[in-house]
Formats: sequence, structure tokens, C-alpha cells
Amino acid sequence: MLDLRTIMPHARKEQKLDTKDRLNTANEIAELHSCDGCLLFEARKRQDLYLWVARTPQGPTLRFEVQNVHTMGELSLMGNALRGSRPVLVFDRGFEAHGADHLHLMKELLAQVFGVPREHKKSQPFVDRVLAFLLTQDGRIWVRHYQILPEVLKERARKMQLVRSLPAPIAPGHPQLPETASFPAEDLRSLSESLEEIGPRFVLLPIRIFAGSFGGKTLWENSDYISPNLIRRAGRLRGKVAVAAKRRAKRSRREAQLAETLANLPVDELADVFETGEIEPV
Repeated sequence: MLDLRTIMPHARKEQKLDTKDRLNTANEIAELHSCDGCLLFEARKRQDLYLWVARTPQGPTLRFEVQNVHTMGELSLMGNALRGSRPVLVFDRGFEAHGADHLHLMKELLAQVFGVPREHKKSQPFVDRVLAFLLTQDGRIWVRHYQILPEVLKERARKMQLVRSLPAPIAPGHPQLPETASFPAEDLRSLSESLEEIGPRFVLLPIRIFAGSFGGKTLWENSDYISPNLIRRAGRLRGKVAVAAKRRAKRSRREAQLAETLANLPVDELADVFETGEIEPV
């Protein structure tokens, strides 16, 4: 959350909500600060993190599960963008797929919330960063943050062998690009050397879209989504089944060993010495 505040100079931080409070309380807090967008992080069981992206006070609202979070301090990347500068928002071409209305809505709402308003009092009049939203085939959204390397710095970095190849192709950081842009991934490989990742990075898994702000009618729901609780429960059940199978196998081995031992015992010739036959009546 602190890393997002760093790359979003127009954001306002608010104290965390009590678990007993309703999420609608965030609408009142946003109204007090004259904000029309809200990011709310919801932590559950100290291991699951969810992100609410809402357009207050009327909606709509996006709900994501946040996965694979890596902070700027954890990554220790060598990028160093200007603090408070405005980023170029880059969206994967998949957001413009025909008939995918929920992706169009996601793109528009993410652009409104993460985009720094022009001439904001806390922003710098420079564009030297790229905030990329990459859509994968399984529906996840990879969020990556890059610094635009000027030509002089790029050449110097090449000489010092500091420019590393990026794991995923990202859009170019041309100074004349609009605030939001869409590029096919295959056209970005040749331009990835102009960018240097500076973090943070995380993955958003869409869960549901609500018509209102932090609630209301469900406009879209991810039918393939499985909650972390169910995944952990299935893992525990698999563990119990494996333990039970091991116990049954161990018991079967013991029974087989006992039967084999009894079968291999030598014949006792004196076993029937004291046995008497049936006495016939006189």
C-alpha cells in the first residue's frame, strides 16, 4: 500500500477501518476528502489480500484478489524515477476484446483511479514512468511499474552492462504517448530495452464487478474463481486422504508379513501328542 501511495502522488491515506464497520464507510471518507475514486485493501486471516477499486459515490466497483505481491524494497531494482511524476498507463490489447464488456469497464475504472490528474498540485510536470496492466490468458492482470530510460542514460547503462532484459514485453515510454495506451504484446519486445522495472509488482485476479460503490447489483462474476479458503481446504483433504492411504497400506503390509511368517513356520511333530481321538461308547 505504501508503494502505491509513492507512485500515486494524488492519493490520500486514511486510517484503516475497523473490521466491524461496513465497507460503505469508505464512501463517506472519500467524500470528506473530495475524492471520486477509492482503493480499499481488505486482509483476511492474515494471509489473504483483496483489493476494492471503487468509483465513489455511485460506483461501479471492482473486487480483486491480490497475488504475488513484491514491494520496491524487496525487489531492490535499480530504476529511479522522479518522485511525483505522472505515469503513462499502458493496457494490454486484450482489454479491448470484442464482446468483453467487463474488460472494457475494468480498463476504464483502472485508468481513472491510477491515472494522475493533469496539473495536480502534488504531481510533477514530467512523464518518466510507465504503469502497465497486462492481461493473461487465465484472466489475471499483471501490474508492472517501469521507468522510462532517456537515450543518454540508456547508452550509458548499456556500456555499464546495467540494462537487463525484461521478463515480459512492456509498452514503450515515448514522451508523446497519451496518458493511456494499448499495445499488442508481440509489438513491444523490440522496445522493452527503453524501460527499467522499478516496482512494485503484483497480480490482480478479478472476482466480481458491482454496480454500486462497495456493493449493489452484481454486473459480472468470475465463474472460474476459487477462494483461497476452498483451495486450502482441498489441500487439507488431500493430506488426510494421503495419510489414511498410508495407514491402510501399512496395515496391509503388516498383515501380509504375519501371514507369510505363519506360513513359513516349521511343522511341530509333537503338536498332536496330547490329542486323543473320539472314544466310542461301549
